[in-house]
Amino acid sequence: MRTRWTGDTGTGTATYRGFERSHDIEADGKPLLRGSADAAFRGDPERWNPEGFLLAALSECHMLSYLGLAPAAGVTVVGYADTANGSMVTHADASGEFTEVVLRPHVTVAEESMVGVAAELHKRANEKCFIARSVNFPVRHEPTVTVAGSG
Repeated sequence: MRTRWTGDTGTGTATYRGFERSHDIEADGKPLLRGSADAAFRGDPERWNPEGFLLAALSECHMLSYLGLAPAAGVTVVGYADTANGSMVTHADASGEFTEVVLRPHVTVAEESMVGVAAELHKRANEKCFIARSVNFPVRHEPTVTVAGSG
């Protein structure tokens, strides 16, 4: 993986407001990702920022861990969508950190008999997820489970 700053407007970082936070993230054989800082830090709101990437990584890792556990647990997942939100604190020196992330996965299973086990699998998925195991803040889950075709 390579990260390349693309935000030099001609004077480099001579002044704090004189450069863009734009950058590209590249890896062989993968699509280019366009990044920036969060808009609060003079970034481009139309580009991904590191905080968004971290939320996406936690959500994606949880989903993939969950889907990997489902077959052995006898759960047939036919749909999965998540809405992830993070809480952060910013300090006077412009540093900060996440204090919590909440994943809200909505899982659709094939049969009513799978609902209970499907709900419980989120705890195990969190224990398996490399990203969730690597962060120093809680990653909570507020899952919902529905049955396919039930409305």
